[in-house]
Amino acid sequence: MSHLALLEPIVQNTMAPAALETDREGRFPRAALQALGASGLLGLVSAKDVGGLGGGLAEAAAVVERIAKDCPSTAMVVCMHYAATVLIEKHGPEAVRREIAAGRHVSTLAWSETGSRSHFWAPVGTARRVSGGYLLDGQKSMVTSAGEADSYVWSSRPVAAEGASTLWLVGSRTEGLSIPARYDGLGLRGNASAPVTAQGVLVGEDAMLGADGAGADIMNGEELPVFANLIASASIGLMEGVLARVTPHLTRTRFAESDSALADLPTIRAYLARARIRVDQARLLRDDTLAALAAGRPDAMLRVLEVKAAAAEAALEVTDTAMRIGGGAAFRKDVGIERLFRDARAASVMAPTSDVLYDFIGRALCGLPLA
Repeated sequence: MSHLALLEPIVQNTMAPAALETDREGRFPRAALQALGASGLLGLVSAKDVGGLGGGLAEAAAVVERIAKDCPSTAMVVCMHYAATVLIEKHGPEAVRREIAAGRHVSTLAWSETGSRSHFWAPVGTARRVSGGYLLDGQKSMVTSAGEADSYVWSSRPVAAEGASTLWLVGSRTEGLSIPARYDGLGLRGNASAPVTAQGVLVGEDAMLGADGAGADIMNGEELPVFANLIASASIGLMEGVLARVTPHLTRTRFAESDSALADLPTIRAYLARARIRVDQARLLRDDTLAALAAGRPDAMLRVLEVKAAAAEAALEVTDTAMRIGGGAAFRKDVGIERLFRDARAASVMAPTSDVLYDFIGRALCGLPLA
């Protein structure tokens, strides 16, 4: 059975029915994660030799896109889990890899800090060598699945090496970790994003992922292609979701005096057409980015820099259009359009932000170093 065939009944029976309450209550989608674990989809990008499905980035992107059509909060949790899993697969211990593959372990990235902001590759949190391991101190400003995931892929300044950062695998229940405030924000209300503080957190000798000081290279070389495509896929799925909700409203809603539908208005059709084009453009760029990475094309990294910004900005436009042409119905909570409108705000300001990516793209085009 294909991964999307495994996913569809979970979306229909678990995620979509709970999406409204997930948003309204700011409730972490635990039931959805349990269903994904039981199906094997939490281990989608885990290697077959540890019990995973052995899928790649294209398969992960398709899963995130489909989930985001109905529940972007859940899509973000899964996106960050896959993003963390890719690094754990390459640099982490086999025991954790097997737990992820078995669907019993959820991970996430813990990189953003108030001090580094969207420059996530240069954290200000520290790590120092002590007897029996390392002590981590730092304040992460926004971590998806905070307190809900089983582990964090954590970043700090290097212990002793040159470089901007070092990465660590940290159990979420390790003594010294705390969540000073719970998330209560505009959109993606169910993804449990919250600050996480580390005060004297002791991790073992094997907690370091990759070499000391190699964090920035791993973030930008190994993780950015994964993260950018998955976030873009979430934006694409979200756009599909909002069009799937607004289009029936346009075709069914009628004016009493003329018995004509909203869709009979040329201006409404034009707005819808422009939105459809933006969705298709974003998907084509995402698919070309995946193809460029798979083929090792010279323009692959340029596509990586473009894909998240393009999809995030398209999602802002498409959901704004849906609110406009949906009229008063779009403001109703039960319809789901305004929820997706709110959820769409996140991707453009999620590091690396669209503005940072525009600068990176401009630098790449001018032959300048990215940082």
